[in-house]
Amino acid sequence: MPKVSLSEDLMPISDFRTRTAEVVAKMKKTRRPVILTQRGRSTAVLEDVREYEQRTERVELLESILAGIRAAEKGHVVSHAKAMAELDRALNA
Repeated sequence: MPKVSLSEDLMPISDFRTRTAEVVAKMKKTRRPVILTQRGRSTAVLEDVREYEQRTERVELLESILAGIRAAEKGHVVSHAKAMAELDRALNA
């Protein structure tokens, strides 16, 4: 995900209302999210759908890895052969 530019990507919600199409086009081009503000405070983030989906997938993967590490630390492990058999059953179901 491209890094947010606070000088370019913060926008009052009133400006967004009047320039919606322009803002969406810029967001898609730069692939950076737009942070909408209301009364000087951030209130919402407008993000490209593909960027959102990719970020969500990365977060889910990282959460799965962390869950696996925690399970291994607690001794909740299975043999490689058993894991592969379970994976094969799941993939071929």
